[in-house]
Amino acid sequence: MNWDWEKLRANQQKFEKKKEGGGPGMPRPPQMDELLNKFKGFKFPGGFLVVIILLALFFGSSTFFTIKLDEVGVIQRFGKFNRIAQPGLSFKFPAGVEKMTKVKIKRIYKEEFGFETVQGSSNYRFSSESPSQETALMLTGDLNVAVVPWIVQYRISNPRDYLFEVKDVRAILRDMSEASMRTVVGDRSINEVISKREEIALAAKEILQNEMTQAKSGINIVTIEMKKTNVPEPVQNSFNEVNQATQEKEQTIYKAREEYNKAVPLARGEAKRVIKDAEGYAIDRVNRAQGDAAKFSAVYKEYIKAKDVTKKRIYLESMLEIFPNLGPKYIIDSEQKNLLPFLNMGQGSSSALQNSFLKKSE
Repeated sequence: MNWDWEKLRANQQKFEKKKEGGGPGMPRPPQMDELLNKFKGFKFPGGFLVVIILLALFFGSSTFFTIKLDEVGVIQRFGKFNRIAQPGLSFKFPAGVEKMTKVKIKRIYKEEFGFETVQGSSNYRFSSESPSQETALMLTGDLNVAVVPWIVQYRISNPRDYLFEVKDVRAILRDMSEASMRTVVGDRSINEVISKREEIALAAKEILQNEMTQAKSGINIVTIEMKKTNVPEPVQNSFNEVNQATQEKEQTIYKAREEYNKAVPLARGEAKRVIKDAEGYAIDRVNRAQGDAAKFSAVYKEYIKAKDVTKKRIYLESMLEIFPNLGPKYIIDSEQKNLLPFLNMGQGSSSALQNSFLKKSE
C-alpha cells in the first residue's frame, strides 16, 4: 500500500491549527518560546534608570537641608530675597525655584593691615614687597611717618545686608578701615601713636562702625587690635636718639622741679616765719609801748596828787635799778674837808676815778 505523504502532512497541519484554537480566519496566539525570543531581542534602557535616580537624589538634596547652630540660611526665590532659615532641618522648593546660601553669623572674621601673619605661628612679620607695608605707613599730626599695623575683627550681624546691599563687603571694609585709622593717626603726634595704642584703637573702631553701618554692610566690628607701632626702619636709629635726648631732657626737668619743690616751699616757709616773727615783735612793741604809756599816765596822775612823795619814790626806784650796775661804791660826806689816803689806789679803781673823787671832796 502506497502512502500519500504530502496529503498526510497537509492533514496534520490542519489538525494542529484546530488544536491551538485558531479557526479559519483567526490569528494564532503567540507561543512562550516566541515571547522569550522577543524579550531577548529587546534592550532595557539602563541609562534612563540612572538618570531617574540622579534626578531624585538631586531634587531631594535641594529640597531638604540642615542649618548648623552657628549659621543661618538665606533663601532666594527666583533670585529675590525671600526669608532666613534658622538652625535645624528646613525645607525649600527645588533648585531653580529657590536658592539657599549659608552665612556664619557667630564666626569671628579678621582682616590684617600692614603685616602678614606667619602661618602656624602667633608671630607676624612685615613684608616690604607687599602692599601691606604701604598700608602701614601713615603721616602723624606732627608730620612724622609711623608704621601702624592693626587687626580688625568683625562678625556678620545682618545676613541680608551682607549678601545683597554691598557688592564686595571685604573690599569696602578694608578701604574704610584704612581711612578710619589714617583719620585717627593724623590727629595725633608720633609719641601718642606709639604710646596710646588702645586709645587710637577705640577711636578708630567707633569711626569704622559708623561708616559700615551707613554703608549697610551687615557686619558688626568686634574689636580693633593695634600691633606694635614704630617709625620706618631707615630712620629708627635717629628716632631712638631723639627719644633718648627727650628722655634726658625730661629727666633733667624732673630733677630741677624736684629741687624747686624742695627749695621754694622751704623759702616760703622761712619767709612766713620771718613775717610772723616781725608781726609778733611789732605786736609786742606796741603792747609794751601802750603799757608803758598807761603806766606813765597812772604815775603822772599820782604825781599830781602828791608831787614830793612821788618824786622821792621815783628817785629811790631809779637808784635801786642803777646802783647794782655801778660796781664798788664809795660814799663821802660833802662837808668833809680833808680826805686821808686810806684807799688802795692800785686796786678796785682807776686813777681817773680817784682824781674825780678827790676833786669832789675838795
